[in-house]
Amino acid sequence: MYQALVRNTRLLALSGVAAVAFGVLTLVWPGLTFVALLALFGAFAFVMGSFTLAGGLNLLAERQTTWVPYVLGGLAGIAVGAATFLWPGWTALTLVYLIAFWAIVTGIFEFVAAIELAGQLDGGWMLGLSGALSAAFGVLVALYPRSGALAIVWIIGLYAILGGVTRLYLAYRVNHMGKAARSTLQHLTGQS
Repeated sequence: MYQALVRNTRLLALSGVAAVAFGVLTLVWPGLTFVALLALFGAFAFVMGSFTLAGGLNLLAERQTTWVPYVLGGLAGIAVGAATFLWPGWTALTLVYLIAFWAIVTGIFEFVAAIELAGQLDGGWMLGLSGALSAAFGVLVALYPRSGALAIVWIIGLYAILGGVTRLYLAYRVNHMGKAARSTLQHLTGQS
């Protein structure tokens, strides 16, 4: 289990970098048209979904039982990203609700994954925090979809940055724990 998590560290870090980059882009260029922002979000959802799906498939290949939330969350992200590009004629309001739905579903699956990792991974609570932030963002967008494009741009940007930072921190913790475990194992086997 732990070795599969260490292998997923790169995917987790890449998804964190993608999230932070997306968040910074939305905050630096708030004048983007709402349609351009939605297209950018579609690409972001597709990339994040792909990384999450790859992590879940890696866990499945390792015959771990924790692969389900990753695979389902990844498929949801890919579906939302693809829908944004396949049906660009949807109204902006429909796409806002689609973004809210994706954030809630992703948040729930991240939270479930954090619960499954409880006690197995130091710092795993960060994944739960990321899930809670994602679900809260989705609920906020669903409750106030017409609050103005600029407000939604800021909310989306901040959500992406916070989610990306939590993923980067978790990737750092997993990587650090993997190095410590390898060092301890080498030390023990060197004394035998």
